[in-house]
Amino acid sequence: MNCRGKLIIIGGAVDKGSFTEKNFDVDVAKNLNFFEKGILKRIIDESKYKENSRIEIITTASSIPREVGPEYVKALHYLNAKNTDVLYIEKREQANDDEVLARLKAADVVMFTGGDQLRLTSILGGTKFHDMLINKYKNEDFVYAGTSAGAAAASNNMIYQGSSSEALLKGEVKITSGLSFIDNVIIDTHFVKRGRIGRLFQAVVGNPKLLGIGLGEDTGLLITNNNEMEAIGSGLVILVDGREVKDTNLTEVALGQPISINHLVTHVMSMHDTFDLSTYKMKIHSSQYV
Repeated sequence: MNCRGKLIIIGGAVDKGSFTEKNFDVDVAKNLNFFEKGILKRIIDESKYKENSRIEIITTASSIPREVGPEYVKALHYLNAKNTDVLYIEKREQANDDEVLARLKAADVVMFTGGDQLRLTSILGGTKFHDMLINKYKNEDFVYAGTSAGAAAASNNMIYQGSSSEALLKGEVKITSGLSFIDNVIIDTHFVKRGRIGRLFQAVVGNPKLLGIGLGEDTGLLITNNNEMEAIGSGLVILVDGREVKDTNLTEVALGQPISINHLVTHVMSMHDTFDLSTYKMKIHSSQYV
C-alpha cells in the first residue's frame, strides 16, 4: 500500500543516556554521542516539524509504564523535542476515549516503548485508536516509532513467544497478528544479544513469503514508502529471505522435533545500508567494491 508515513522500528535497549544516574547532568557530555548520532535524534529529524513536532510516548506494552514513559520524555527533552508527553493507555476502553483520540489526532510522532507485544496488540487491536493510527500512517506526514515490543507489533505477522535455545524445534515459535502497518515481513527484536536467529528461521520457513527482520539492540530500520529500508543505530540488522528455500522437513516432523532447512538466504545490514522490499535489493553504504 502507498503510505505517506514513516516507520522506525528499533531492536530494544535504546541508549537514551543514563538518566537514572545521579551524576547524569555532570557527565552529560559522555552521553551525548547517542543523542547526536543515534535513533532518538533520527526520529526527531524525520518528523514533520523536527524539534517542534508533537510526540506522544505510548507505554501500553510495559509492565512499569509510569517509570518508562518519563525516561523517554527526559531523553527527548535533551534533544530539544520539548513538545513531548506520555499517553497512558492501559485498558481497551481508554483506546476509544475521545480525549485520547484527540491527542493522537494532534500527534506528529508516536513512540511505542518495549514490554509485551501481546499486551500491546490485545489492548489496542481493533480500537478507534488503532484505526486512527493506521489512517495517520497511510495519509499523513506521520512517524510510528517502536522499540522492542513496539517494533515486533508493527507488522501484520508478529512473533510473541518462543525460546531462543529451542527455536528450531517445531512449534516452539508462537505467531499471531500484529498492528499491520507493514505486510510480508516478520520482526524479531533484541536479536543479537538474545540469540534469536532460530526464531526467525522457523517463522520464515513456515511462510517463505515473509522477510524476516532481526533487529539488534540500539539498532533499527527507517522504513519509508512502506518498502524502502535504511539501517540506523549502532548495531546490526539481520534479514532472512526464505524465497529460495530448496527443502525442509517442517511438515514431516512431530512437534518438538528439530527442523531442517536447505538454502535460507541472509543479509547483514549496518548503519546507512539500504534494502528495497519491492526488489529485495540491498545496497551497502561503504561497499569495498564501489
